[in-house]
Amino acid sequence: MTDTPAHDEPHGNGLGARLNWLRAAVLGANDGVVSTAGLVVGVAGATGSRSVLLTAGLAGLLAGSMSMAAGEYVSVSTQRDSEKAALATEKRELQETPEAELAELTGLLEEKGLSREVAREAAVQLTERDALRAHAEVELGIDPDELTNPWHAAGASFLAFTAGALLPLLAIVLPPSSLRLLVTVLSVLAALAVTGWWSARLGEAAAGPAVLRNMGGGALAMAVTYAVGELLGAAGV
Repeated sequence: MTDTPAHDEPHGNGLGARLNWLRAAVLGANDGVVSTAGLVVGVAGATGSRSVLLTAGLAGLLAGSMSMAAGEYVSVSTQRDSEKAALATEKRELQETPEAELAELTGLLEEKGLSREVAREAAVQLTERDALRAHAEVELGIDPDELTNPWHAAGASFLAFTAGALLPLLAIVLPPSSLRLLVTVLSVLAALAVTGWWSARLGEAAAGPAVLRNMGGGALAMAVTYAVGELLGAAGV
């Protein structure tokens, strides 16, 4: 008897959720790199004081990470509330109009390519097994057991932003003053190349354009903030 080859490709909602979390982490780290790099390079254009650079960098890191976490918490909390409200409505409809809901589920399965007879039989079996779950997954695209968690989202955003922000902060304060800007710019561009490559990989897009866009955006941000810092420093502000 011929053994059936193992099929290790992951499927299901769990894969999509993991990819979304990973994509959010990459983008959060990218934001931390760009925003903090722009801040510390801009301050470096105005002053060479290590303590000032450290203070500005830490302030930017904390403000950015807290802002990201708070924004993600609010956003995901709203999404979770919407999911819970949709599930509550669906539960009520299943109790009040079960036949109409069965017909609706049958129609949704037909839209996925099943014949009328097969769709009806599948709808009946799914309803008998767990009607709310069937409607939640097919009609609403929600897994009742895996609702979005705002605390997880906030924590992930905080950590991702902080991890990204630490690189330009350390790069601007650790090297000697003569190498400070060079080390920071090179480190930031290298980090942006990595995050650009990862974001393209996760989206199954070409890596080259994504990397160039990411590096170009970061370089422009640093150039603009450094020029502003130089002008303010020269003006004695």
